[in-house]
Amino acid sequence: MKVLQKDELVMAEKVLLKDLPSCFEVYGFVYAYNRNKPSNIQFIVDTWPDFKVIICRPDPENKLALEWTKKITFHCKDEQILKKMLLEIVDWNDRFHFGGYDSSHEAMLKEVSSNRHVRYKLLTSAHLLYLPDRSHLITPAIDSELESRISSLMISNADLVNQTWKFGGDKQGYNKIKSQISNLPSCCITDDQGEPVSWILMYEYLAMGMLYTLPEHRQKGYAKVLVHTMAQKLFDQGYPVFCYIEEDNVVSYKLFKSLGFIEHPSYRAQWLHLNK
Repeated sequence: MKVLQKDELVMAEKVLLKDLPSCFEVYGFVYAYNRNKPSNIQFIVDTWPDFKVIICRPDPENKLALEWTKKITFHCKDEQILKKMLLEIVDWNDRFHFGGYDSSHEAMLKEVSSNRHVRYKLLTSAHLLYLPDRSHLITPAIDSELESRISSLMISNADLVNQTWKFGGDKQGYNKIKSQISNLPSCCITDDQGEPVSWILMYEYLAMGMLYTLPEHRQKGYAKVLVHTMAQKLFDQGYPVFCYIEEDNVVSYKLFKSLGFIEHPSYRAQWLHLNK
């Protein structure tokens, strides 16, 4: 096994690009790291330069690893190699979660967890939706008045976003959102006082997410306008354009599909929480 360094991660990004869309989350982490975005991630491969497994895990020497949720994700072309690596490099005594992995690996992860006497709980399953290029993006009707109220979130908005995010509400969530607003693209629609009433952000692994509209401002088409605007911004800045939509979120699924997003049909992302 090998921990990848900066120059090697530049090469790894080019390799992963060829495996899209099945490795979007790992690719997003590598892409962000290579552009000096704040990261607590360490990247480990089975062999180099030809690798069949790449694992993203919290860097034990990075203080940010203590501030963000401990998460492990991976891209795998050989499950037996992946299984061996996880047994060796994962601290099974700690609380953490596997995130954004293909559901085809669920049985193996549960088997390994059981063998290590670790409890596990499937948190959610999600569709992977993406735009391969700008030509797939469908443009909704946007009037000039609404267009004039589109802007980016500010750090001062982090508390509002944290209060409405389903996985937020605490200090860790606030710090995470503050970092996202500070270092990655975001979009919002403001009211007459300049306060955001609808917004979308970008996770540290570069998926679009946290799309939310305050209840009193819904049914006005804000979400569709924001997703389109955000996708345009990401294309302009060279980012990949993708998102995960939970299986029970039919409204968001239809929204993204209506804007031209494509689903990876054989891929279903999952998040699995583990603790002693």
